[in-house]
Amino acid sequence: MNETMVCVVGNVATRPVFRELANGPSARFRLAVTSRYWDREKNTWTDGHTNFFTVWANRQLATNVSGSLEVGEPVIVQGRLKVRTDVREGQSWTSADIDAVAIGHDMARGTSAFRRVTRPETAASAARPEPDWETPAGASEDQDGARRPEPAAVT
Repeated sequence: MNETMVCVVGNVATRPVFRELANGPSARFRLAVTSRYWDREKNTWTDGHTNFFTVWANRQLATNVSGSLEVGEPVIVQGRLKVRTDVREGQSWTSADIDAVAIGHDMARGTSAFRRVTRPETAASAARPEPDWETPAGASEDQDGARRPEPAAVT
């Protein structure tokens, strides 16, 4: 299946909206992407056109986005571009959405502190038996105190 994957650098334009849906968490926010260029006549950087994207995040990414992003923060978004066309009240509307795969702060424009999400231990992983760490019979201890199997006799 062909999909248009994009990587977009911009600023968070709206506060992320978090929803708990039947198929899992979902969050969305608007991303502003403004091109900049060097204006030789003014001898300064000038802002160009601003594009706005609606970024959609699902499952754990949605939960992390809702607790991590604020309006105005610089971010990098990677995901699938979806251009949608709709007719509302007789007018045609076109929107560009990104179904995000990864979202992160733009470290070229600031610092960020990463915090790993702790997940509750599931019953399946808790029920696993402890591995047998006992040294098999016939093993000897080497000079480091580690136990190693004795080599097989050569006949």
